Amino acid sequence: MISASLLDELGRHIGPLDPEFTRRVSGGDINDSFAVRTQAGQAYFLKLNAPQHESMFAAEAAGLDALAAAKAVRVPAVVAVGATADYAYLLMEHLQLRQGSPESAASLGQQLAMQHRVTAAQFGWDQDNTIGRTPQLNSPRSSWLEFFRDARLAYQLDLAQGNGCAPRLRQLGAEVCAALPDLLLGHQPLPALLHGDLWGGNWGQLSGGEAVIFDPAVYFGDREADLAMTRLFGGFPAEFYAAYEAAWPLPTGHADRVALYNLYHVLNHLNLFGGAYAAQAEGMMERLLS
Repeated sequence: MISASLLDELGRHIGPLDPEFTRRVSGGDINDSFAVRTQAGQAYFLKLNAPQHESMFAAEAAGLDALAAAKAVRVPAVVAVGATADYAYLLMEHLQLRQGSPESAASLGQQLAMQHRVTAAQFGWDQDNTIGRTPQLNSPRSSWLEFFRDARLAYQLDLAQGNGCAPRLRQLGAEVCAALPDLLLGHQPLPALLHGDLWGGNWGQLSGGEAVIFDPAVYFGDREADLAMTRLFGGFPAEFYAAYEAAWPLPTGHADRVALYNLYHVLNHLNLFGGAYAAQAEGMMERLLS
């Protein structure tokens, strides 16, 4: 349960909390999450972790602020981020979300295309953040190929080696990195503002139908990387893809790059959870190299 010192800390931001309304909510396996309410009746959503993870929450808050500034897809508003002796915390507005409908999925597709039109001079971001529990490196680079190779694939492959992955996976990974000039031949994307972790569990809708995205891992990258991840773990409704394509058609060859971009996330899941993700990653790399 939330400590008295944290209740006092949060009270300085939003006023006294109602101790009778502080309940744990489900979702995710990285942070503890709570619904809290002030004595004035205002509800908030609270994420907690160990104090040393304050920078993780600060980067998430900065990402949410960047997405909000795009004025495209709705995100939870950040209220406060910080740490006490006991906890790091991220406090946000509490949004009552439900599973997205085909109509809200279409709205999300259109709005995501708007978000992706927010661009930058280079790929990456002004700070590192996390993808799940894994550090995500965002040092800016002018070349998408170099950024994706070094800050995405090679970093995850190095982590996998440190975690004792099989030599076969390491060899395939080195071959995929070497093959990137061919796999991305002629593809020169603009740096687009990405959610960065856009799978089906990180979006929903409000009661009025407005689409909401949350739990981002923001950076500027190829917009196809966001679209590719939506196809992992079950995919998004067909209305989402049709609306995105109508708002901003994807370039020729985008379907061939889906597996390449999703390899990053499968390698990350291998590093987080192990198990069958090693075989999945090897299979993806074999197909890319064929």
